[in-house]
Amino acid sequence: MHPRAWSGKSESEILPIFPNPRICLPRVRGQPSPVRLEVTKTYKLFIGGSFPRSESGRSLIVHDAAGGIFAHACKASRKDLREAVVAARKAQPGWAGATAYNRGQILYRAAEILEGRRAEFIDLLTLTPGTTRAAAEAEFTAAVDRLVHFAGWTDKFQHLLGSQNAVAGPYWNITTPGPQGCIGIVCPAAPALLPLIGLLAPVICGGNAAVVISPANAAVVSVLGEVLATSDLPGGVVNLLTGDVSELAGVLAKHRDVDGITAFGMDSETAKTLQLGASENLKRVRLFTADHLSNPATACTPWMVEPFLEAKTVWHPTGI
Repeated sequence: MHPRAWSGKSESEILPIFPNPRICLPRVRGQPSPVRLEVTKTYKLFIGGSFPRSESGRSLIVHDAAGGIFAHACKASRKDLREAVVAARKAQPGWAGATAYNRGQILYRAAEILEGRRAEFIDLLTLTPGTTRAAAEAEFTAAVDRLVHFAGWTDKFQHLLGSQNAVAGPYWNITTPGPQGCIGIVCPAAPALLPLIGLLAPVICGGNAAVVISPANAAVVSVLGEVLATSDLPGGVVNLLTGDVSELAGVLAKHRDVDGITAFGMDSETAKTLQLGASENLKRVRLFTADHLSNPATACTPWMVEPFLEAKTVWHPTGI
């Protein structure tokens, strides 16, 4: 039947033809009703403020707690990583040039949006094998608190990490910290959210841009991208790639436009790959342990911001 023929017909007249008006599947009289196939979601990468598919066309399966197929996620390639670095380098000067107060407002806005999607994130976190609902709730709460914490440090770490230096001469000598540039972040397979936030928040708090590789629950990583995309964070400041760390870590560490590397929960082989790759152009590398990131006493300090800052010293004559 042509769609125009439906006009003016009642639901009782339509139902014999279509078992569900929302599903345009014709039914042949005398045969079983057609079965609707559920459309499973494909979680995308987050690069330059957009959500592209991987240029390679590859995907990962996101399993549910029972081992079934929950969704699909894009598997990032080396070209995707290079595109993410280009986006980060382009966005970083504008982010660094924003006022510290404005950066704090944006990070706090991201925390507000994250909190508003609490139920969704907790459901997604429980997809990780062995994660109970209570553990997911605790991880989510800690992640939001971590983001709020570093939103508060954006206009304060300068006072602790900067200084007015005593010099022999009629000069003011002032040292101030500034962002290093583009920082690569490598996350563990689990937990999915807290290590990502724990490494990312201090990096962008200091005015850096970030390229993140995460092999963790891809649904959590991608939905975090949706949060950041609606938080007024400029596109390209954070780029999230879901994929294989063994494939991408070496490329990230060797990339000449990446200024530093930070990672958590790496095995000895991956840690060696990051350190050797970074040595080619003398990148800073910081590898954190589970005890360090899970303990607020060590994870919620300006010393998480400091590794990826550069000290800039100004001399100014006095009396002018």
